[in-house]
Amino acid sequence: MMAENGNRPRRSLDELRQTSWRLSRQIMKMTTDAGSGHPSSSLSAIDTLTALYFGGIMRYHPERPQWPDRDRFILSKGHGVPALYAVMAEAGYFDPQRLMTLRELNSPLEGHPNMRALPGLEASTGSLGQGLSIGLGHALAARLDGRDYRVYVMLGDGEADEGQVWEATMAASKFDVDNLTAILDYNQYQQTGPVAEVMPSLPPFADKWRVFGWHVLEIDGHDLQAILEAFEEVRQVRDRPQMIVAHTLKGKGLSPFEDNDVNRMHGETLDEEQLEVALSELDARYGYVAGVK
Repeated sequence: MMAENGNRPRRSLDELRQTSWRLSRQIMKMTTDAGSGHPSSSLSAIDTLTALYFGGIMRYHPERPQWPDRDRFILSKGHGVPALYAVMAEAGYFDPQRLMTLRELNSPLEGHPNMRALPGLEASTGSLGQGLSIGLGHALAARLDGRDYRVYVMLGDGEADEGQVWEATMAASKFDVDNLTAILDYNQYQQTGPVAEVMPSLPPFADKWRVFGWHVLEIDGHDLQAILEAFEEVRQVRDRPQMIVAHTLKGKGLSPFEDNDVNRMHGETLDEEQLEVALSELDARYGYVAGVK
């Protein structure tokens, strides 16, 4: 039974590792079946989302998605939504069998998050650069309403090309919004190439957010222990927003993604042969037997 206050049972590190493995498999299978989507951008985010939803960090009621005291998560990099769908199904927001309806006509699992179609989504995103502003609005609303919920926003590194991201960054600092935590999925590639080449002045990200007055952490975004420790630290910060720069890789260790040095298959799905290779490599990396359903 879940506590009335929305606190979720914290899974052990091994359980979190198993969860991330299973959800990574699901991401690749559902996008290949759909023939479209962004598996690599989803895989770079899945460890962070697994820790956030199942590591005892976020408060939420899947059966009461509009519970006013819930913590909010906004996926600003909306193209990575297969990761969020997989997590939401695991959390109990909907039947996991529906995952295989990704991008089908009349399915609520659209190619980018649509909060009107699926309860549990906090924002309709996909037009990059908007999520941090939306999250700031939620965080300020909590202050006005006298509620203690926290707001988490995941940004893409290429998304930081957008000026609205920096407007929200400045405003959050100005208003000392300490219930707002942003996570930068620093997977190094965007659609047209490496982030450092597309917009060379963007990195170093951590230094920029520090200059704007944020509490900044840099972590290995595939290290579940480091992710959990970062979330625990930011919850103790007062009077300023927090940024977790998570260094990740799209399709880490999986050759179909690793072999693409242009953008690590940004916006490309695996064909059936590539899928079998990637699933086998993923199973080997996690130490599990290939062929698990």
